[in-house]
Amino acid sequence: MSERRSSESGFPIKDVYTAADTPGDLDARLGGPGEFPYTRGVYPTMYTSRPWTMRQYAGFGTAAESNARYHQLLRAGTMGLSVAFDLPTQMGYDSDEPIAHGEVGKVGVAIDSIEDMRTLFDGIPLDKVSTSMTINAPGSVLLLLYQLVAEETGVAGGALNGTIQNDILKEYIARGTYIFPPKPSLRLVADTFAYCRAEVPKWNTISISGYHMAEAGATPVQEIAFTLANGVEYVRAALAAGLAVDDFAPRLSFFFVARTTLLEEVAKFRAARRIWARLMRDEFGAKNPKSMMLRFHTQTAGVQLTAQQPEVNLVRVAIQGLGAVLGGTQSLHTNSFDEAIALPTEKAARLALRTQQVLAYESDLTATVDPFAGSYVVEAMTAEIEAAVDELMTRVADHGSVVDAIEAGFQKREIEQSAYRMAQEIDSGERVVVGLNRFRIDEEEPYEPLRVDPAIEAAQAERLATLRRSRDTSAVERALAELRAAAQGTQNVLYPMREALRARATVGEVCGTLREVWGTYRPSDRF
Repeated sequence: MSERRSSESGFPIKDVYTAADTPGDLDARLGGPGEFPYTRGVYPTMYTSRPWTMRQYAGFGTAAESNARYHQLLRAGTMGLSVAFDLPTQMGYDSDEPIAHGEVGKVGVAIDSIEDMRTLFDGIPLDKVSTSMTINAPGSVLLLLYQLVAEETGVAGGALNGTIQNDILKEYIARGTYIFPPKPSLRLVADTFAYCRAEVPKWNTISISGYHMAEAGATPVQEIAFTLANGVEYVRAALAAGLAVDDFAPRLSFFFVARTTLLEEVAKFRAARRIWARLMRDEFGAKNPKSMMLRFHTQTAGVQLTAQQPEVNLVRVAIQGLGAVLGGTQSLHTNSFDEAIALPTEKAARLALRTQQVLAYESDLTATVDPFAGSYVVEAMTAEIEAAVDELMTRVADHGSVVDAIEAGFQKREIEQSAYRMAQEIDSGERVVVGLNRFRIDEEEPYEPLRVDPAIEAAQAERLATLRRSRDTSAVERALAELRAAAQGTQNVLYPMREALRARATVGEVCGTLREVWGTYRPSDRF
């Protein structure tokens, strides 16, 4: 048994909790399921009428290879797709650019043009499948490609369901796949909000992410505080662009991690819903209940997976998935047990999905709403996390804005300190990681990981060369010129961007055009 007696956020965990440890105004803090402040869940029936959406994050190599994996996952019972893009695509570069060398297709699928997007979703009914795309700086570009491909198959924008991550602020804090400086990046986010309201109304325009901050070492309190602070900044950017809060807030969504510390994770999710509901109602004057609902996707904690004794990760992922469900997630991705070693094999991805299916269909988790409501320990932890998150969000606001805090290095510094403390605890054995610093074995069993064919890069380059030879170059140049003019002015850039992509401009050409106007961001930049 672990000797630790404190939570990941640093709170002491008592041996015994009683009613005296819960807030005196607990009934008001709870409300009912589907009622303000949504502590007990955003919907009255939660999973009793239907389970959460089961997603599996997948994408590697070519669009054709990823398409085959998506079909396999759908046959296995996945209810929604979650697309991983390779690093050049995430950074807005084409596969044949020198900077992309060695990275094409490695951590996700390479998408260079509408032709790749057609291949990626070939044979998949886009009006029946919900698709999440983990893409940020060029998120609007990939969304438009998705919409164009859907239109080609007779599916109108109004029938599309899904999410683009589109959360650029956390990239400056924890991940680094940014392109443009913060100010034009926020403009692009606001333009996407407005475009989707008019053209793709069911689409979740942003997935405000704490997951990557948690992977970088953020505690549960830091994960929630910095994520909700970013959410506030996006709301302010949209309001400054002339949008009404209830016109865009119902399409905001969030993305969190689920760790193995199950009790604290359940409390974290409950506190996050409560804080967001209060912010949207009291600070921004939202009237639509959907504007106050914090809806979120959860992914199990990749950072907690080990390459040592990788089968143990199956147990970790089951516990993490359980925490997400008990915390009231709207959709869930369970990591494959081999992801600490390489891209998941087909068998490992199927086992990860089966983990969710066992939770949904063999347990009694879906029989009642919010099973932990009233738990002395969970309610006490929820109140502790809520107070700590409020205090940390105030510290961010004291810098003037989230962007000002980012420029001062505040969030990054706080996360790095937590990551260092965690590493020290693991190194000393104070924090037990089974198979890593305790219960080790002398010799690991051999494991054959999935490997990406290095010939993919050359094949993508040839596809691009063929595309450029066969398209109407003058039409592409005219469309990119219109995009450039929009970026220099105040027009919503997604409309000319869509036409450039329709003319078969590449992802790199579109992002390169915006780079010409807006520049690129360096951590030392000021604006």
